[in-house]
Formats: sequence, C-alpha cells, structure tokens
Amino acid sequence: MNFAITLTVIIVVILILVFILLGMSIRVVKQYEQGVLFRLGRVIGVRMPGLRFIIPVIDRLHLVSLRIITMPIQSQGIITQDNVSVDVSAVAYYRVVDSAKSVVAIENVAAAINQIAQTTLRKVVGQHSLDQTLSETARINIDIREILDVSTLDWGIEVTLVELKDIQLPEGMKRAMARQAEAEREKRAKIIAAEGEAIAATALGEASDTMMAHPLALQLRNLQTLVELGVDKNTTIVFPAPLMSTIDELGAFLARENQAAKEHQLAKARQAEPLSAE
Repeated sequence: MNFAITLTVIIVVILILVFILLGMSIRVVKQYEQGVLFRLGRVIGVRMPGLRFIIPVIDRLHLVSLRIITMPIQSQGIITQDNVSVDVSAVAYYRVVDSAKSVVAIENVAAAINQIAQTTLRKVVGQHSLDQTLSETARINIDIREILDVSTLDWGIEVTLVELKDIQLPEGMKRAMARQAEAEREKRAKIIAAEGEAIAATALGEASDTMMAHPLALQLRNLQTLVELGVDKNTTIVFPAPLMSTIDELGAFLARENQAAKEHQLAKARQAEPLSAE
C-alpha cells in the first residue's frame, strides 16, 4: 500500500516536471518578430515566426521586434552658420534589419540611436544658415538620415526617415522676420498696383482713341452714366462736360446772332437817314 502511494507520488512529480520542462521549451515568435537563439551563450541562429522549441536551461531565445519604431529627438540648442541661436527638435523612424547584430553588436539600440541622432542633428543644422534651415528642411532631413545610416547599419538597424519637427526662433528674430515679410508683401502690392495702373492706362488710351473716332460713342457713354446715377432716387442733377461745352457754344452762338441783328438794324438806320435828309 505504501509502495503504491509512493509510486503514484513519483509519477505525479515526474509528470509535473515534464510539463514544466515542456513549458520552458516552447516559445512562440510573433509575425512581427524574429528570435535570436543563444546556446550556452553563443548565437546559433535566427528563428522565424511560429512555434519554436528550445532546450531548457541550455538555450535562450531573445525576441527582436521588426516593426518601425518612432523615436522623438528632444529639442537641441543649435547655433547656425550665421550665428543665430535656434532650438530644433525632430523625430526619427528606424527598424531592425539584422536581428542578430541588433542583439550582439550593441547593448541598447534605442538609447544609442537617440544619442547619435542628437549629435548628428546639431552637426548638420550647424552647417546651414537660418534661411537654409527654414527653407531646405527636406535636404537637411536626408543628410541626417544618411549620416545615421552609416553608423546604425553596423548595428543591424536602418533609419528609414528623419523629420525636423519644430524650429524655435528667438523673439527678436521672429519680429525681424515679420517686418521683412510685411515689407516684401508691401513691395508686391505696389508692383501689382503699378502693373494694374499701366494696364488701365493702356485700355483707357484705346477707349479714348475709339471715342475720338466715333464722337457719338462719348455721348452714349454720358447718357449711360446719367442712367446709372438716376437709379437711386436722388435730386442731384449732373451735366456732363461735353453738354456744358455745348451749352456754352450755344450761348456764344446766340450772342453772335444778337450782335449781328443789332449791327444789321444799325446799318438800316444809317441807310434811312440820308433819304430823310433829302
């Protein structure tokens, strides 16, 4: 009886140990991961996604994510080539392309890339002037990524993208740039206004030539202006300049006619005086 109980206990213990060892030997590698297998401290291979078995205690499977990782680069105080102090922050995107190198070649991938990205950001932006930093951000992004790739590819890491996120300027520089932009807009406005005046003058010259060739067109234009003024019921009477000149000419004509009539009457009177004297 005691022997049977002891045997049962031993079997149960063995089964428990088997299940424990089985649980320690089973590993699941997700679709976005790769497993770097160490056996007694040495890399013996890379395991693809799926159900994988290892030797308990002897083997160790280190899982490495292959997804793109977003890493913000904190704001850096940088002096540009033209001696302007700016604060520049950026964001970097990287991913693992060689899982074995990323585990063996470097201890902490994220910390290493963060530090080298900050250094590279200061170096690249410091080689450009302020205007270049503000207008050529695409080129600066490419330069930073290319410099980072030179170092990170040895670690099994590829930097896929670097983008400048924010550029903070001193307040005095912001005011100066605002005044510059305002002056530039005023210059454009004056140029556009001058071009408009030139076009309008050309059109008015062509219109005046047409009206000189067709005098009736000017009278029709005057009548149209009177109609437009009379739309709003007002008591203002407007006489176009040509109409006023016509009235003046008519008055002068009547004055000449009156003068001629008087002279004619005086001439008749002089002719009648000799006849009465006889």
